[in-house]
Amino acid sequence: MALKADRTPGRVAYVGARLLDPATGLDEVGGILTEGELIKQVGPKVTADLALEGVTVIDCSGLCLAPGLVDMRVHLGEPGEDYKETFASAGRAATKGGVTSMVCLPNTDPVIDDMSVVEFVARRARLQGLSKVYPYGAVTKGLKGKEIAELGLLAESGAVAFTDGFSAVANAQVMRRAMMYARTFDLLICQHPEEPTLAAGGAMNAGETATRLGLTGIPRQAEIIIIERDIRLVELTGGRLHIAHVSTVEAIEAIRKAKDDGLPVTCDTSPPYFALNEVAIGDYRTFAKLSPPLRNEVDRRAVVDGLKDGTIDCIASDHTPQDEESKRLPFSAAATGGVGLETLLAVTLELYHNGHIPLLDALRFVTAAPADLLKLRAGKLAQGRPADLILFDLDQGWKVDADKLLSKSKNTPFDGRLMQGAVVRTVIDGRTVFVAD
Repeated sequence: MALKADRTPGRVAYVGARLLDPATGLDEVGGILTEGELIKQVGPKVTADLALEGVTVIDCSGLCLAPGLVDMRVHLGEPGEDYKETFASAGRAATKGGVTSMVCLPNTDPVIDDMSVVEFVARRARLQGLSKVYPYGAVTKGLKGKEIAELGLLAESGAVAFTDGFSAVANAQVMRRAMMYARTFDLLICQHPEEPTLAAGGAMNAGETATRLGLTGIPRQAEIIIIERDIRLVELTGGRLHIAHVSTVEAIEAIRKAKDDGLPVTCDTSPPYFALNEVAIGDYRTFAKLSPPLRNEVDRRAVVDGLKDGTIDCIASDHTPQDEESKRLPFSAAATGGVGLETLLAVTLELYHNGHIPLLDALRFVTAAPADLLKLRAGKLAQGRPADLILFDLDQGWKVDADKLLSKSKNTPFDGRLMQGAVVRTVIDGRTVFVAD
């Protein structure tokens, strides 16, 4: 495979593709004409004949052409943990995985709770010229959960939503104030649903497997308590709440009821929670130590059902790079998290290949849905939109090899898994930034 950075896109026609756009329901043979950074035309009239008009023509040979992926939960590491991941390494991994827009968590050093850090993120992302990076702002100053950050000013600087990342806003009064303040500016608060005192000291999902392995379990109630509390705060404040990486039956049921009641509550999940269960931990595989922990098979099926009926709105990679020193430890001492930028598309496509969800619906979870939720100009194939595109082979088989990942850290819970579906080309603002050999 090769990485490219075409700086002069001009007019380019991608022809002979299967066009897929979940935003409009488009699924037909045709092409896309781009001019500079924007999409000029979409549909069956975009053909190889445009070469006669001086347009560069790229034959897609029946491959799928879709909007670039929008990954709404990525930890970059930089600044502060550059040895785990940088803007450059994450950008390379993202473009290989077809992710053209990333939304990065504020858990950096310094924390993204200040306008200068928001502007730093934007500047560093522009310099790389790879995937677009949008920052979350911190809900509380220093992620300490005590005093809410300047949400309005952070939003003016470019923060697209607010979260304390890997930490729940545990104090109910602080969360209430944050949601009231956010409502004033129509801002979105994203919660990591894990009650910290219940989860403290836990290494995996509580239950029979944890007992057999001799590991301290995290009770599922740690997730459910926070979600049910925050839904009550939505009723109290009217603020918009998004719940990250839901993983349990009861959490999904609570969110389903909140939606039925008309509350402004949304949620996402991540590939490990619908593709794996706690058995993946096997013989203490620390790559499978995640937050929230992998749950049991009943929970995994509930997550699939939540995606099928629309209770779950989006899928995010939850990309959390951890270096070898952080993972090569006894299971209970190892760091949590797994990388996911390069496997996001393929694992999401499993939902289609396994017959759970139609193809356009599966793609919607990683394109139009997160873009709409965060109000990004991304995730759609339409005239005048940014030319952020991916060309992918729906059926190409491949095997995940952690050592071959472009991410600086290699801690994937899918190491060794057989996949179906691979990115062939990634285009951002009309520039080809990745081509598979």
